[in-house]
Formats: sequence, C-alpha cells, structure tokens
Amino acid sequence: MYGDPATIRKILTELGDTWAVVGLSNNRDRAAYGVARVLQQFGKRVIPVHPKAETVHGEPGYASLEAIPFKVDVVDVFVNSELAGPVADQAVAVGADAVWFQLGVVNEAAYERTRKAGLSMVMDRCPAIEIPAL
Repeated sequence: MYGDPATIRKILTELGDTWAVVGLSNNRDRAAYGVARVLQQFGKRVIPVHPKAETVHGEPGYASLEAIPFKVDVVDVFVNSELAGPVADQAVAVGADAVWFQLGVVNEAAYERTRKAGLSMVMDRCPAIEIPAL
C-alpha cells in the first residue's frame, strides 16, 4: 500500500546510490546496522545519521541530515513513527530525491507531504528485503 513495485524499483535502481540512514549507529543489535550493511553490499554508500555521529561501516556519521555536506539521494528512516514526520520534512529541505520509512514506521501525513513535495516515498517496507529481489 505504501510502496508500489515501480516506486521501490525506482528508488533502489534509479535515484542514486547515496543513502542517509537516520538512526544508524554502531549498535549491532539494531536493525539499521544490518540493513546498512546489505545496502553497502549492493553498492550503496551509506551515511550514518545519529546524534552520536559515529563512523559506521567505514563511513563517517553526522548528527543530522542538515550537517551532511553533500547531496544524499535517499533518506532511510529508522526512527519511531512520531519522529519520522520531521525527518521526512528535513529530507525535503535538504533536497533528497526519496524517503524510505522502514518496517513498522508509518506516518501517513508525512507520506502525503513528502509525495506532494515531489519525492518518491516508500513506507513500512525494508530495502534489505526488497533489493535482493531485483
């Protein structure tokens, strides 16, 4: 419902390979850590975005999307649904091409705002599950 196959394919294959992963830290027990590794294995550059701004999987981290000094193509969101809306708004503000809300992250108002702003968006799906199928 929140990610038709054409949009999923477009985000994963056409919109660029620089992904900011919001919520990514060095905590190996968190889903973001494993998903980021899979994205890297499929050729994506994964930029950690977390208040700790840790280096993860060899990439330096940033405390916010606004702090990243280069363009990101996709913003992958691993925060709770209430916090996801402001992250989507920040993705629009920094000029990302797409937003991806992870499994369990659902914010319909943010979904509508983001799509209305012209970005591709997927919600309540996981790119690490989708990308191997392509």
